[in-house]
Amino acid sequence: MKVLFIGGTGNISASVSRQAIDRGIELYLLNRGKRFSKIPGAKSIVGDINRLEDIDSILKGNTWDAVVNWIAFTEQDIKRDYKLFQGKTKQYVFISSASAYQKPLTFPFVTESTPLANPFWQYSRDKIACEMKLNSYYRQERFPITIVRPSLTYDTVIPVPIGGWMEYTIVDRIKKGKKIIVHGDGTSLFTITHADDFAKGFLGLLGQQQAIGESFHITSDEILTWNQIHQALAEAVECEVKIVHIPSDILATFDENLRGSLIGDKATSVIFDNTKIKRFVPDFTATIPFTQGIRRTIKWFDTDPARQIIRKETNVWMEKIINQYEKAFNP
Repeated sequence: MKVLFIGGTGNISASVSRQAIDRGIELYLLNRGKRFSKIPGAKSIVGDINRLEDIDSILKGNTWDAVVNWIAFTEQDIKRDYKLFQGKTKQYVFISSASAYQKPLTFPFVTESTPLANPFWQYSRDKIACEMKLNSYYRQERFPITIVRPSLTYDTVIPVPIGGWMEYTIVDRIKKGKKIIVHGDGTSLFTITHADDFAKGFLGLLGQQQAIGESFHITSDEILTWNQIHQALAEAVECEVKIVHIPSDILATFDENLRGSLIGDKATSVIFDNTKIKRFVPDFTATIPFTQGIRRTIKWFDTDPARQIIRKETNVWMEKIINQYEKAFNP
């Protein structure tokens, strides 16, 4: 199977790329060549997907069993890809986001038929617009789409909303015995999925005729509270954690970016029903618990000190919010 990944070296996609090679897929990675991540066995195509004429020339003469765009975020990206790949691929896979699902939820169990509506996060609304455009291409032009909605998926990022992701700030604070912020009362439920588990479900959809025109989310079945998630992070670095709970809506007043990622996503309890992906990919099972996976992630960060980004601005912000909140509510 000949497959093109647009991107393919990121937090989620690198795991998928490695497993694709292990499965014998003829994998091509199209990117600008600015990342140093090397996927042994993959064939590299250097180019900027946004330079349509150049990319059309670079890809000329190629047809694909599947094309996966890991870095499409706007409707304009979808229009561009349709021009590039209509008639040139048997399957086009769009990486959407589970944050596109209805917020607030009217029912906590999320299936692929849960409505898409997120008034809190522009990122999610853009993904919804992409899905709508793709579905119109599928209905009207038979463009062979498959939509995949990852939820919070990690490997080379720390999957917590404040002081984490590509930052090491929260880990540094935990190691130094400083207080950290957990949104809400820490009891809302969420699912965090390791990229290696996601890859198993995802690759089962590639080249599958029955997946054309369908949408899927792919997550672990492990459900944790945010208190448990932060506790597991602290245990991974063998430290105690000092949590300060602050309501999500208060945090959003101090940082507008948190309005989307908290109110529009992580503050809502959600339970993902993975029946559909398991029906289409019967051998898919997520097997990496967060307590194990986060240790692997911390080891990755600790292997190279350059990865341990500690932002002074984040520390100052957290200290300010904690001090103000405790002064107001714990005088």
